[in-house]
Amino acid sequence: MFKKILIANRGEIACRVIKTARRMGIATVAVYSEADKDARHVGLADEAVCIGPPPSKESYLVIDKIIAACKETGAEAVHPGYGFLSENPEFSRRLEENGIVFIGPKHYSMAAMGDKIASKKLALEARVNTIPGYNDAIDTPEQAVEIAKGIGYPVMIKASAGGGGKGLRVAYNGREAHEGFIACRTEAKNAFGDDRIFVEKFVEEPRHIEIQLIGDAHGNTIYLHERECSLQRRHQKVIEEAPSSFIDPATRKAMGEQAVALAKAVNYQSAGTVEFVVGKDKSFYFLEMNTRLQVEHPVTELITGLDLVELMIRVAAGEKLPFTQDQVRLDGWAMECRINAEDPFRGFLPSTGRLVKYMPPPEVHGVRVDTGVYEGGEISMFYDSMIAKLIVHAATRDQAIARMRDALNQFVIRGVASNIAFQAALMQNPRFLSGDFNTGLIAEQYPKGFNAADVPHDDPAMLVAVAAAIHRQHLERNGTISGQMPGHEFVPGEDFVVLLGADQYQVKVTKAEGGWDVSFGGERYELRSNWQFGEPLYVGALNGQSICMQIERRGLVYRLFHWGVQADMQVMSARTAVLKALMPVKAPPDMSRFLLSPMPGLLTQIAVEVGQEVKAGEILAKIEAMKMENVLKAERDCVVAKLLAKPGESLAVDQAIIAFK
Repeated sequence: MFKKILIANRGEIACRVIKTARRMGIATVAVYSEADKDARHVGLADEAVCIGPPPSKESYLVIDKIIAACKETGAEAVHPGYGFLSENPEFSRRLEENGIVFIGPKHYSMAAMGDKIASKKLALEARVNTIPGYNDAIDTPEQAVEIAKGIGYPVMIKASAGGGGKGLRVAYNGREAHEGFIACRTEAKNAFGDDRIFVEKFVEEPRHIEIQLIGDAHGNTIYLHERECSLQRRHQKVIEEAPSSFIDPATRKAMGEQAVALAKAVNYQSAGTVEFVVGKDKSFYFLEMNTRLQVEHPVTELITGLDLVELMIRVAAGEKLPFTQDQVRLDGWAMECRINAEDPFRGFLPSTGRLVKYMPPPEVHGVRVDTGVYEGGEISMFYDSMIAKLIVHAATRDQAIARMRDALNQFVIRGVASNIAFQAALMQNPRFLSGDFNTGLIAEQYPKGFNAADVPHDDPAMLVAVAAAIHRQHLERNGTISGQMPGHEFVPGEDFVVLLGADQYQVKVTKAEGGWDVSFGGERYELRSNWQFGEPLYVGALNGQSICMQIERRGLVYRLFHWGVQADMQVMSARTAVLKALMPVKAPPDMSRFLLSPMPGLLTQIAVEVGQEVKAGEILAKIEAMKMENVLKAERDCVVAKLLAKPGESLAVDQAIIAFK
């Protein structure tokens, strides 16, 4: 067994690998860019080596720097995590040439299966079901349009080295195919250093189901059941679960055996995932093979009881798999939510900044949190947006969903926006709850993006009662301020008006032992809690039933978060409510003549000049944020009056880029 390994990655996956290595008694080396000098994985590792400036292509993607760090520290092996160099056969080969073990598949297996074009040809030879498409690299956008027309729209334009939703577009017509080809090639070149693109038929109403497998150097290859990854937004996975509610034992066996046959065809030795597109009739087609550890590997670990990182390390060290196919268990149900630094209320735009507060739920009762951040740490614009992975395990799917809902309620993040509200809303979506969904669910359910109003709370009285009780508790504290004039002390009232959107509630709040009694609408709500000022979580009981929600006070507004609902509420006296209704609403400034940056990021291109006439739909600028290229287009015909930013400039949210006449 290795004495020391280097982790050629960052963030939560680097921390995840360090955790297993430490349990196995293996020393660890972290590598980091200048932007990550205070990162969590750097502090967790036994040693750390700086490998360059913040951009990935100058640090985490530089093979020579990783090899130099291995030699400097005496690391015998490298775990690549996922992303970066994890599926780069040149990296694996170079390590091998330098006497360093790559904790992953052999470079020849990776070259065959990691390349989507080559792997599809191999799948055809191995008689694995494949999707119709053009399996050779395409040189020009014009050629892509012709090929797409021949296959028939819609088509999927994909980078051969792509992954994580990068270098992938769906096109429904020639214009989208032309633009998608250019965008995919740019993203693929920046993210993977490989700009080869191919096209295949897009299967409508598909489910994305993948088979996890593990192979060793002794000819053993075993599949570890399936993962359902159909809940996706713009081809990036949002929620994953294992097993799939759609797959029956016969289909599971057929998919698993095909995945194993494909892996054996290239002598695959490590953890890997074969992804399939599955139709309504349970017909399945090979999509691609990920020759690395997947982001969603924890759900497989929880249903099988296996540590995939440990198995990868042991296989790389030459050990034999310690179990057979018949011994792989399927215990209960596991589910994972990717907690990302993005704002669901602003079109899921990336959010960067400092984590002013970071309180994940406690890891008890089937709850697991894999993360690479800490309170006070910074979410950088240079890397992907993942903050953490929240994983739950329970006996049944319904119990796993209930456990996830409770855990999301307890996950507190402040300072940067997160997609927790959106995740919680999905946990209540009727189609998701029924298990009757496909990869189009999010686009179909939220065609105009996500809005808190899309998720009506099933018990608004709970929100009203909590807001009123908290307000009364604040007033109670005000009444204890010292130095008040005798006979004129502040005495809190009991009658209030609670404003929730357009609704008004007349409430009465009275003190009770251990909490408050809130009365309105002919009902009484007994709230009992030990909540103290400044605590972001309100934990207690309402009429004897346990409740947990997040609380944030913003001036005169109480923001409550519960089950995907973000409710902004105001509590005031009846007279104040009357006066408030008379106040004029200040109109926001007119910014319609400006192109504003929708996110923090790097301005990579301005595609127009001063005086240029622009037609609706034409490209104005491109912004790179968290490894994704974002194209800003004109919403209507206009004339460029002034350029307010330059390429290479770091932009803030809502910063003006272009002014129009």
